[in-house]
Amino acid sequence: MIALGLILLVVGLLTGVSILWTIGVVLLVAGAALWILGGVGHAVGGRRHYW
Repeated sequence: MIALGLILLVVGLLTGVSILWTIGVVLLVAGAALWILGGVGHAVGGRRHYW
């Protein structure tokens, strides 16, 4: 999710399409939040870690 967010963020910045940039930021933030929750041992989606 983080990788997809970064890709959409870069593509959105290069092409000037603001919706891609917005979706990229949202995916990046959501992926980082899930990664942090999984890293501290909090169950995410029924799993002890998030890939």
